[in-house]
Amino acid sequence: MSVSLGPYSSWALTTVSFLTIVGLYMLFTGSGEQFNVGKLLQETSPYAWALTGMGLCIGLSVTGAAWGIFITGSALLGGAVKTPRIQSRNLISIIFCEVVAIYGVIMAIVYSAKLSDVPAERLYSTSNFFTGHAIFWGGLTVGICNLLCGLSVGVTGSSAALADAQNPELFVKVLVVEIFGSVLGLFGLIVGLLTTGKAADFR
Repeated sequence: MSVSLGPYSSWALTTVSFLTIVGLYMLFTGSGEQFNVGKLLQETSPYAWALTGMGLCIGLSVTGAAWGIFITGSALLGGAVKTPRIQSRNLISIIFCEVVAIYGVIMAIVYSAKLSDVPAERLYSTSNFFTGHAIFWGGLTVGICNLLCGLSVGVTGSSAALADAQNPELFVKVLVVEIFGSVLGLFGLIVGLLTTGKAADFR
C-alpha cells in the first residue's frame, strides 16, 4: 500500500536536497563562512528591503483577491445557471474579495511616503535600516494576511452562493460569516501600520 504525500512533496524534497548539497559543498571546500546571514542583512540596501516589502504587500494582496474571485465567481456562475436569481446579490462576495487587493494598494502607498532620495554615504544608517526592515516585514505581514483573507472570503462566498441557490434564507447567515472573514484583511492592515508607526522617513 503506497501513501501519497501530495503534489508539493517532490518540490520540498528537491529543495531540501539542493540546499543540503550546496551546504555540504561549501563546508568541505572551506567556504562555509560565506553563508553569513548577518552580512546579508548589513550589506543589503535599506531601499531593497523597503521596495521588496512594498512589492510583496501588493503582490500577495492581489493574488489573494484574484484567488478569492476565482473561487467565488466559478461557484456563482455555476449556481446561476440553475438559479438565476442569485447572481445579483451574491456579487457582494466579489466586492469583498476586491477590497482585499485595495488594502494592499493602500498600504503600499502609505509605505512609499517614507521613501526619499538619500545620498549614498548616508544610506546605511541605523534609522534607514530600521525603516527598510520595518517596511519589509510590515508589507510581508499585510500581504500574507490579505492572501489568506482572500482565500477565506472566496471559499465562504462560494458557499454563500450555493446555499442561496438551495435556500434563500441561508444567504444572510452565511454572509455574516463572510464579513468576519473579510475583517481578517483589516487586521493585517492595522498590524502593518503598527509595524512602521515609529519608522522615520529615509534621510
